[in-house]
Amino acid sequence: METTGKHARNLSRVSSKRKLVEAQAAFARKMRKKRIALFQSLISSLTRPLHILDVGGTQEFWEQMGLIKDDVEITIYNVLLIETSYPGLVSMAGDARNMREFKDKEFQIVFSNSVIEHVGTYAHQRQMAEEVQRVGERYYVQTPNRFFPLEPHFLFPFFQFLPVRLRVFLVTHFNLGWRGNIPDRQEALQAVQEIRLLTEKELKNLFPGAKIYKEKLLGLTKSFIVYKGWELH
Repeated sequence: METTGKHARNLSRVSSKRKLVEAQAAFARKMRKKRIALFQSLISSLTRPLHILDVGGTQEFWEQMGLIKDDVEITIYNVLLIETSYPGLVSMAGDARNMREFKDKEFQIVFSNSVIEHVGTYAHQRQMAEEVQRVGERYYVQTPNRFFPLEPHFLFPFFQFLPVRLRVFLVTHFNLGWRGNIPDRQEALQAVQEIRLLTEKELKNLFPGAKIYKEKLLGLTKSFIVYKGWELH
């Protein structure tokens, strides 16, 4: 009887977790549509062909954006090479903090979606921000808001404000977020430390003079989009 009750509680927790993940995924799709609409409105009057550098992106994302076209050339720049199946998509491997492969203002647009929070310390984030501004005439960078109550990777309230040791304990003992349970302590520590969410004040400091679009959920700012250079066209 006790075993049955424990099994029922486990099923209930799994169901609640699944509902939370599904709700997060549904909201992410909704935000992605708005993000796409904003980006498309910005590029609508730019001369073609467009040369875009996507820092940390994927081919699937651009398929969803509906921007794989003959007059759009996209370089996907990531830590590892990825397979591409379109002539207008090129994959390159490198470090977003030092994009030495590219000349100043080589691209009309530098695009980055939920990447800058993964590159390391604030000093590393500054390096990426400087490189984004160096290689692009314009940029469009999205990142989660540090002060949104639900941490977006681990899907745990105020996770980003907890001590590292407690965060590691939670990740090693519970099935949190997109990656789930990570039993190995060293791997869990790496997963916790590889994410540094940014505040609005920090973004303004990293991208001086940029406009900031705030993505809202229940009246709270869930994430930011910083963009600049669109007045050039």
